[in-house]
Amino acid sequence: MWPILSVLVVLIMGLGLLIGFLEGWLMHESIYFSLITGLTVGYGDFAPHYPISRFLSVIIGLCGMLFTALISAIAVKALTKTLDI
Repeated sequence: MWPILSVLVVLIMGLGLLIGFLEGWLMHESIYFSLITGLTVGYGDFAPHYPISRFLSVIIGLCGMLFTALISAIAVKALTKTLDI
């Protein structure tokens, strides 16, 4: 699972940096945006204005949901193995 999770994190961060470049944000703002969007919280303090940036934000959100689902699946698998269910 580690390679899949690593690819998702790199994809989320890379797309966030690309969006930040397109929108003219600083690097730390881009990373913050990608993490907040990837965790599906989306505070709204940074919002992309260009259509391509918005599309990439949707991809970040989908990758974040997949990341969260994989973490949850790993936790459930570990719990069931620990409890011998």
